[in-house]
Amino acid sequence: MNKPLESFGKALDRLDQALAAPASDLARDASIQRFEFTFDLAWKSVKAAAAEEGLECASPRSCLRLALGQGWITEETVWLAMLDDRNRAAHTYDEKLAAQLYSRLPDYLPAFHQLKEALGT
Repeated sequence: MNKPLESFGKALDRLDQALAAPASDLARDASIQRFEFTFDLAWKSVKAAAAEEGLECASPRSCLRLALGQGWITEETVWLAMLDDRNRAAHTYDEKLAAQLYSRLPDYLPAFHQLKEALGT
């Protein structure tokens, strides 16, 4: 198993745990940070898996396109929404944005789990 994929699996497990915790400001903030880590490791896992197959991608968006083309992901709109949310969360902090993002995170879990399974964990 490649290192990014192993780390992605662990990060996803930790995101699952954070989202299962009772709602609080601390749970919200932890979940958002874990989402950021999980998303970053997801696209880096795609990049590593692609390299093993002689394919190349260099950015989150290009890796998502490649993953879609390979059938590793199927929900393009969900992944693009995740990319937008990840970028917003990483570059700004606003209570309203945090609350909105936190409410969307459970909807992202199936896509993350699908990718994890598709990449062979």
